[in-house]
Amino acid sequence: MNSIPKRYTVTAALPYANGGIHLGHLAGAYLPADIYVRYRRLKGDDVLFICGSDEHGVPITLGARKEGISPQEFVDKYHSLMKESFEKFDISFDIYSRTSNSIHHKTAQEFFLNLFNKDVFTEETSLQYYDEEEKMFLADRYIQGTCPNCGYEKAYGDQCERCGTSLSLKDLKDPVSVLSGKPPIMKETTHWYLPLQNYEPWLRNFILENHKEDWKTNVYGQCKSWLDGGLQPRAMTRDLEWGVKVPLPNTEGKVLYVWFDAPIGYISAAKEWSEKSGKDWVPYWKNTDTKLIHFIGKDNIVFHCIIFPAILHAEGTYIIPENVPANEFLNLEGQKLSTSRNWAVWLHEYLEDFPDKQDELRYVLTSILPETSDSDFSWKDYQTRINSELVAILGNFVNRIWFLSVKYFPTEVPKQYELTEADNKFLIQLKSFPEKIGSHIENYQFREALGELMNLARLGNKYLAENEPWKLFTENDEEQSNNRRVSTILNLALQLTTYLATLSQPFLPFTSKKIFSILNLNPLRLDELEKSPINTVTKLGDGKLLFKKIEDEDISKQILKLHNKSNVKTDSEVKSLKGETIPVKKEISYDDFSNLELKVGTIEKAEKVAKADKLLQLKINLGEEIRTIVSGIAEFYKPEEIVGQQVCVLTNLAPRRIRGIESNGMILMAEDKTGQLCFVMPSFKITDGSKIG
Repeated sequence: MNSIPKRYTVTAALPYANGGIHLGHLAGAYLPADIYVRYRRLKGDDVLFICGSDEHGVPITLGARKEGISPQEFVDKYHSLMKESFEKFDISFDIYSRTSNSIHHKTAQEFFLNLFNKDVFTEETSLQYYDEEEKMFLADRYIQGTCPNCGYEKAYGDQCERCGTSLSLKDLKDPVSVLSGKPPIMKETTHWYLPLQNYEPWLRNFILENHKEDWKTNVYGQCKSWLDGGLQPRAMTRDLEWGVKVPLPNTEGKVLYVWFDAPIGYISAAKEWSEKSGKDWVPYWKNTDTKLIHFIGKDNIVFHCIIFPAILHAEGTYIIPENVPANEFLNLEGQKLSTSRNWAVWLHEYLEDFPDKQDELRYVLTSILPETSDSDFSWKDYQTRINSELVAILGNFVNRIWFLSVKYFPTEVPKQYELTEADNKFLIQLKSFPEKIGSHIENYQFREALGELMNLARLGNKYLAENEPWKLFTENDEEQSNNRRVSTILNLALQLTTYLATLSQPFLPFTSKKIFSILNLNPLRLDELEKSPINTVTKLGDGKLLFKKIEDEDISKQILKLHNKSNVKTDSEVKSLKGETIPVKKEISYDDFSNLELKVGTIEKAEKVAKADKLLQLKINLGEEIRTIVSGIAEFYKPEEIVGQQVCVLTNLAPRRIRGIESNGMILMAEDKTGQLCFVMPSFKITDGSKIG
């Protein structure tokens, strides 16, 4: 990796204070930003992580009007809700500010005056939409009409929420006032414009030349489209009562355009942080060796990549963004998220229903982040990922290594003795994970980074399964050779556990703390891992269950809640909502069931069957024998992922030849309504060959 500066200013998009935080918001900006920041801190970098409530703009005034309260009361309500949700979810902002603060108004006004005094703006008088009944000019969001791109009849004057196209008021067909519902008239008004066309050559160089290789294709492509279409002047003021007042004489009833003042909120938040912490904010915004990173959703690309950089460049003393890793959109149960129809999962409600499952949600969302295209959250997938990955892989490994360590070495931490060639290969693999995970994070590939973290847990399960310390340990080992070997195996597995505890900090901060507590270690930085810190511990801490299985009942409640509170009806709506029942198969007798022989076994080898996309050939240890079983699970599991996994096997099923291979048994699997398969497995390690039933 290239050498990089040690100082970072990281911003997450300022959320509008007109509602709560939903899963789409988290997946779009806040969770990726938090992972990135936590990783940078883990490396020892100096990071300032900034966010805050965006409390100006027409959505605020419309929301306040609808609820019959003042704009200030409205933003106070939702600022508190969002701030509390972020805190409970442990998004690690250094400062969560708000744009109604006086320090922000002062900063934004100074910015405007600076540009005004440099003659950056052009003053123009033009005809604007005006609502005669309400006696006010209508800003973008006070106008609705038909989108010229997709035909949606309730597009706003600045953007169509159906197709996402950015619009101007003149683009709308058949416009009407949101306030009175009547067609507006045109009336003269004066505003100050940022002549974006003057900055087009600089923006082309800044984006198209300097960031062609390192910016996401969706970000680069959208910027190129805007630049190729030719930039137009953009008004930096609006005719409104609520907002940052224009700091010029004779401008009563005019405020700064929300997309002028909101990004400056990142700077005013840094100033507020400086006042509270006593640290200097200037290096984070004005030193050229600082990297500025904006985490946003794709609907904010033009503002963060074109308009705000042009403003910063015109001002002249601030750094411009190094990267803007915008995500696409997260859908919900196959449908677009819709706050107006309440088709959303709200963070504050999730935390009420699952108060101790922050990391479970972080894990699921990270694994499906819409990094390059829209993705989908479903409650059944949430359940499957937690049960078959967090519980069965990560939780299972940490539980096993703690249990085996305190069982065989109750008074001390297992020590490392002579290493085998396989042990040395294991350590080489282990030490490669910080670089692999870090490289993905630095390239904003958070899903891949999380996948490598789980591969690290799989490596631990595989190592234990291959070495089987439970078979080597004896109470009266006079030469101690076997028990020294067991100690070494467990010590290396505990070293891997310290890597898990450390590398999980960006993704699963609550779980990371639990693992460090189990290891009886303080949280580590990346550069401390090479020193094998587990060897400094005299005794392990108490064991803790990292994760609990999510039951069907929990998921059913969430699906019913989602459908009942919204007016969205989908094809996948649960049958219980329609009063339908699921057919039940014919009853069998107890004798029929008792004829089944079910045993627990460990998968020792797995490989794909040639010319068969769905089949894996497995070697399963059933205690007294090794069985070959062909199973149609290749779409759901990679061979290397399941070696060491314990499974339940129907062992007295008649042999069957599949693709020329004799299959002797069947693995028990669970299948949901979408066809997703997962193993039916014991909740903890049990002796191979143990009978079920």
